[in-house]
Amino acid sequence: MSAAGGFTDARPLQVRIADDIRMKIETGRLAPGEQLSTLDQIANEYGTSLAAVRKALDLLRQQGLVVTVQGKGSYVRERPSTRRRGIDRYSRSTWAQGKALHTAEAESQGRSAGQQLRELAEVPAPAVVADQFGIPEGTPVWVRRRTTFIDNRPNQLADSYYELDVVRGTRIQEENTGPGGGFARLEEAGHRLDRIREELAVRMPTGPESVALRLPAGTPVVDLVRTTYDVKGRAVEVMLATLAGDMVGFAYEFPIPD
Repeated sequence: MSAAGGFTDARPLQVRIADDIRMKIETGRLAPGEQLSTLDQIANEYGTSLAAVRKALDLLRQQGLVVTVQGKGSYVRERPSTRRRGIDRYSRSTWAQGKALHTAEAESQGRSAGQQLRELAEVPAPAVVADQFGIPEGTPVWVRRRTTFIDNRPNQLADSYYELDVVRGTRIQEENTGPGGGFARLEEAGHRLDRIREELAVRMPTGPESVALRLPAGTPVVDLVRTTYDVKGRAVEVMLATLAGDMVGFAYEFPIPD
């Protein structure tokens, strides 16, 4: 096949088919949840074999664009996602009035949110957490492990760590932290929050992470290390989160430093 200008398209046929279907998905010609044509229909449309069509759909599944239901066919994958609005998502006006950050951000974008508590425990501080707190690795700290959901699909594994003297006697050690979540409880305990530092890294998931986040093959995750400081400069919370890469976007706006 020759393209305009006489250039030959050197892409393998299955790649051309996958690219064409991807373009239809990205431009909205194929909507989320819409069923694709049958294998026979796609093969006829592109004048190719069923083997090439199967390889094309494999590529689309690996890219997280298509899901296949045994006995029913292939569908455009629905991708509930929210945009993390950088600085704005941490506005005191949100959590001070009783809204959890995750819930408020999702609802502002027309999504539903939820979370499941996985563990409340005293544990040895991992190296990255100890480094942020400025304590020896293995020092006992408190952890809250949660799985958060967007439109009933898990989007994040979030583990928040605290030094024991910071959370002792607070509802951060209870299953329900109360209105405003952990940030509100920290301020009630006398830690006026001042600034947040976030570090992001992208990688491929482990097997357990793929299962926990229901990730399609080939979907990356984003590692987030969030450290929250009080007005005295003390790190009062370190959150290690793993986010489903196909369910999150990042938006940051900030003044340019001198």
